[in-house]
Amino acid sequence: MTQYPTQAVILAGGQGSRLRPYTDDRPKPMVEIPGTGVPIIGHQLAWLAEEGVTDAVVSCGHLAEVLEEWLAKAELPCRVTTVIEREPLGRGGGLKFAARSLPRPDEPWYATNGDIWTRFSLREMAAFHGERDATATLALARPRIPWGAVETDEFGHVLDFIEAPPSPYLINAGVYVFSPRFAGLLPERGDHERTTFPRLARERALAGFPLPQGSYWRAIDTAKDLREAAKELAGGNPS
Repeated sequence: MTQYPTQAVILAGGQGSRLRPYTDDRPKPMVEIPGTGVPIIGHQLAWLAEEGVTDAVVSCGHLAEVLEEWLAKAELPCRVTTVIEREPLGRGGGLKFAARSLPRPDEPWYATNGDIWTRFSLREMAAFHGERDATATLALARPRIPWGAVETDEFGHVLDFIEAPPSPYLINAGVYVFSPRFAGLLPERGDHERTTFPRLARERALAGFPLPQGSYWRAIDTAKDLREAAKELAGGNPS
């Protein structure tokens, strides 16, 4: 029987340099999606709570006090604990540091990067994770290529122009399900995607969950991403 996680980590310590000037006075997860009046992390906490999460650990770094102040004033849908990364530990080290504050270390947990705005069933992902007896499962997205593509035939004749086609490759969507033992495999410092994940892949203990057809997913990396997210919201895509 699948044990659906009820705890999660949000990695919210990034500098967000490509989102300046929005991140000059706030951390990246505190940037608001235009038209919503709610920062990215507010959307994330609402989604996690809808998916059964009762406890979230938010790992802060850059301008942590701005994030903590908002959390202290906001009506939150679940219990939130903050931890502050005083010096850069890398993505893997930061994840391990935050995981130490999870209230139930012997239970599975979700994790998400602090700049992801998405909606899909985390319970389905947790069931997928359990069916494969995986140590870690990452969500996989197929983003659109930001350029137009040109289709040709074998003789070099141009056949068609395709505006922003889907990528032929799946990418790491920045949302995860982890078994309890995963935290112990993380480095104290460094990037788990270069250490822990390759090791688990070799052991066939790393699973990839393709986002269901029609699921909304966007990484908020640049001002253009903010504008696109606002446009999609106006069109009724995100929920």
